[in-house]
Amino acid sequence: MTEKTPLDSPEAQQLLFHPKVTRETSAPEHAVNINVEVEPGIHIGCRLFTADPKAPTIIFFHGNGEIVQDYDEIGPLYLRQNINFLITDFRGYGWSDGTPSFSALLGDSLVLFTELKKYLSENQYSPILFLMGRSLGSACAIEIASKHDSEISGLIIESGFAETLPLARTLGIDLSSLSISEEDTFNNGHKIQQVTKPTFLLHGQLDTLIPLWQAEKLHAECGARSKELQVVPGADHNSLIAIGGMYYFQAIKQFIDKVSGENDWRKRRKNYKNDM
Repeated sequence: MTEKTPLDSPEAQQLLFHPKVTRETSAPEHAVNINVEVEPGIHIGCRLFTADPKAPTIIFFHGNGEIVQDYDEIGPLYLRQNINFLITDFRGYGWSDGTPSFSALLGDSLVLFTELKKYLSENQYSPILFLMGRSLGSACAIEIASKHDSEISGLIIESGFAETLPLARTLGIDLSSLSISEEDTFNNGHKIQQVTKPTFLLHGQLDTLIPLWQAEKLHAECGARSKELQVVPGADHNSLIAIGGMYYFQAIKQFIDKVSGENDWRKRRKNYKNDM
C-alpha cells in the first residue's frame, strides 16, 4: 500500500480527480488489452497498439477525465510513424479497479512501468522505450523518469505542469488551507531535475488551465543536457493534436528518431550507399 499524504484528503481528491468509468471493450485492430495488477485485487487497464515489435514504444499516461478508449483513433496515428503506443488508465478510470487518489496515482505508475516493461521484454519488443505524460499524466511520467532514468530512452511531456499549487488554485482548490506545501504535491519541477535522458516538451501557446510558464519552468529545471520545448501556436490545453495535425506526430517521431539514432548521419550515409 502507498503511504498517504495530505493531498489524499477527501476534499482535495474530490476536486483533483474526474474519473470516467466504462466496461472493458475489445481492442481495435493492431491492439491488445493488458490488465496489470498493481496490488492484490486492483487491476489497471492498458492498451498496446503495435506497429512493429522492433520499433520504439511510448508508454503513455493520459490527462484527467480521459480513458484508454478515448485514444482508439489516436493510437493508429502513432503506428503510421512506426511507433508502438501503450496507453494506461489510472485507478478508478475506464475499466480499472479501485478509487483514484494522489498516492495511488504515483505508486501505481511505478508498478505499471515495471510490469509493462517486463511484458514488452517477454514479448520481444525493442528496449527503446519512451515515457509520455499529458496534463495530469505528466506527474506519472516524471515520477517514473526521476526514479528509472537509466531504464528509459527519453521523456515526452504534453501540457505538463511544474507546480501543483497554482494549478490547484485554477481548479478552485485552496491547498494552502489544508496546510499543503509544494513539496507535499506532485512536485514535478523538483523531480524533473533528476531526469538526464533527452526530454521533449509540447505545450499550447493559449493554454489557460496550465499556462505556458509551467512548461517553461519544467524545461528550465529538467536535468537533461538534451531538452526541447516546442510551443504550438494557437493551441490551448486540449487542442494540440487538433491544431498541429500530423505535424504533432511528426514532431514526436523526429524526437524519437534523433534519440534512437535513426537520424544519425552514419545511418543516413549507409542507407544512401545501399540505395545507389
